[in-house]
Amino acid sequence: MALGKDHLDSVYICVNEAGEVHTTKQLRTRAYKLIEEAELRRVRLYDARASCFTYLADHGVPDHLLARWAGHTNVKTTKRWYVKPDVEDLRGAATTWGGLHSAQEGGV
Repeated sequence: MALGKDHLDSVYICVNEAGEVHTTKQLRTRAYKLIEEAELRRVRLYDARASCFTYLADHGVPDHLLARWAGHTNVKTTKRWYVKPDVEDLRGAATTWGGLHSAQEGGV
């Protein structure tokens, strides 16, 4: 705000003091520094992003809102690249597969 009228207005939240959008390299560098300072296990930011979107999807956030938050114009992009099934999601398929095996042992 010290720049007054020279400060760039932006819809982005990750900007420098002049209002310019940070590059992905700048964001990554800062994120990894924060992870190290907090003594957390380092993960790829892409994986952390996917985990966040999967969590939100699993807890009922509508697809169109996930896409909007991800900055995607197409809901399918968000679901394809960021919403990942976890073990519990796959359990039903495994149970069904186990039923096929049991049916074969029974002579079917």
